[in-house]
This record gives sequence, structure tokens and C-alpha cells, in this order.
Amino acid sequence: MDDVNLLVAWSEPLLRGGQIILVLLLAWLVQRVVTRAVSRLGERYPMPPELLLPLRGGLRWLIMGSAVMLVLERLGVSADVLWAALTGFAAVAAVAFFAIWSVLSNLFCALMIFTMGPFRLGDRVEVIESADKPGVKGRVVAINLLYTTLEESGEDGAPGALLQVPNNLFFQKAIRRWRGPNFPTTTP
Repeated sequence: MDDVNLLVAWSEPLLRGGQIILVLLLAWLVQRVVTRAVSRLGERYPMPPELLLPLRGGLRWLIMGSAVMLVLERLGVSADVLWAALTGFAAVAAVAFFAIWSVLSNLFCALMIFTMGPFRLGDRVEVIESADKPGVKGRVVAINLLYTTLEESGEDGAPGALLQVPNNLFFQKAIRRWRGPNFPTTTP
């Protein structure tokens, strides 16, 4: 009879522990499957790695965050408390995102550059300020999430200075684009 009481006393914690392990294992498995699917999508369609890396990371955080929420619920944390904490965090995050709108603008414009392709690596571009002022121009040597790096033409074809242009500037101003070696070094 004493063994039966001991088994009954331990059955609920063991069952709950098994459920938690199962939730974490399933979340890990789903995360692996989603990561592989995104990687295969990137291989099948020409997607830049600068886009795939944050996508995989965001999906990983979403899946693991959901798993943590399920584990906390299995441990007895009230769903109302979890919901209040989540909405409070979302409200603070929204205020923080509003405060850093310039950075977000550059991130969104980087996504637009990657997907729409107004220019590519190796192209020569000029950001036109106005009709009477020369703009920033150079060969595109790097595109990242905040800046596009242009290399100015130096004297006698030597490499010039590197310019980092915020990505949102390419959508606020008119740009000229040349492909190949035909790039003017002076403005008429």
C-alpha cells in the first residue's frame, strides 16, 4: 500500500516533467525543420544571405519563445499573467521601435534593395542631390542592413575612398546607375 501512495505522489511531477521535455523536444525539432526549409528556399531562389540570416533567427526566436510560454503554462503560470507580460513587452517594444525609426527605415530599405534590385554589387551609382550640385557616386562594393558602401574612383583608376550611404537615401533621392566600366569620373 505504501508503494502505491509513493507512485501516486510522484506520478504528477513525472508526467509534468515528461510533458515539458516533450514540448522542448518538439520545439527544437520544428526549429530545425523550419531552418532547413528556409535554407533550401534560399538555395532554390537567389536570396541574399543578409536576408536569410535574420529570417532564420527571427523564426528560431518565435518557435523557442512559444515553447517557453508552453513550459511556463505547464509549470502553473497563469495564462493571464503570461498575456499581460507579453502585451506589456509588446507595448514597450513598439515605443522603442518608434524611437529608432531611422534605423528601421534603413533596415526596410535594405530589404527593398535586396528584393527589388535597383542596383547590384559592382554597379556604379550616383545619388543625385539636385541639378546644379554633384551627388555622391561610386562603385557598389557592399550592401548591408544599414548602409551601402560605395568606392569612389581615384586618380588613374586607383581605388578611392569608401563612402557609406544610408540605404534610405536611395529611396529619397534620384539615382543614376551604370553597368560595366563606363563610369564618368567628373560631372559635366
